Amino acid sequence: MDNIQKIAIPLLSIIVFLCLWELIVWWNQWPNYKMASPSDLPPAFWKFRHLFLEMSWQTLWRTVAGLVLAVVVGTLLGMVMGFSRIAREALYPLLVGFNAIPKATLVPIIALLFIGKHDFNTILMAFMISFFPIAVSVSIGLSTLEPEYRDILRSLGASRLTIFWKIALPKTLPEFFGALKVAVTLAFIGTNLVEIVSPHNRGLGALFKSGETNGDYPLMFAVLIALAALGIVLYYAVVILEKIFAGWAERSQG
Repeated sequence: MDNIQKIAIPLLSIIVFLCLWELIVWWNQWPNYKMASPSDLPPAFWKFRHLFLEMSWQTLWRTVAGLVLAVVVGTLLGMVMGFSRIAREALYPLLVGFNAIPKATLVPIIALLFIGKHDFNTILMAFMISFFPIAVSVSIGLSTLEPEYRDILRSLGASRLTIFWKIALPKTLPEFFGALKVAVTLAFIGTNLVEIVSPHNRGLGALFKSGETNGDYPLMFAVLIALAALGIVLYYAVVILEKIFAGWAERSQG
């Protein structure tokens, strides 16, 4: 019953959202060249179905690649900051300053630095925009580790690596997965920034740009829905991983 509820409630909320969207467009009598409605989207999906399959795969794999890179680098950086106060005080201002820069302004710079390397540029932007919350969450989780645990394990002869695997890592997992859920959406934003700002006829961003150029609003909104669907799928993939590796945290709270 609980599993059915977890599936039914999100689906019901999506249906309600689509119905409200359709109602607002109908009430204002907006034509589809001004505001597409949900009923305009299925023809657009069907008409460009082959492009949607191809472009969605291109966006997805590059987003996942950037996200994996963000997890590796963000975790390592968070470990350094979590275990070293000097590193934390030195790196935090740099990370905050970098994260405050609008990433759209970096797209032309990256495109000029790595001319023609479209896949690399897209993965790099997905990484750059999503590693920050992971690094911060791991850093906070490790820096707030109770010193008593460290002292006891060290007195028993445990190495720093053993302390990390046995105590620090499990304690950090809930914060890590919370940050990973945020990083998933950010990675998609980074991917589409490159696909739209620096178009190279790849990914859903390029398909959106094509719809904008041709004034095809149903196609543009269909691309947005496709992006939302990919984001939801990747988000729930993270939720499943969280239940596998950090399900104990949810049970302990209950």
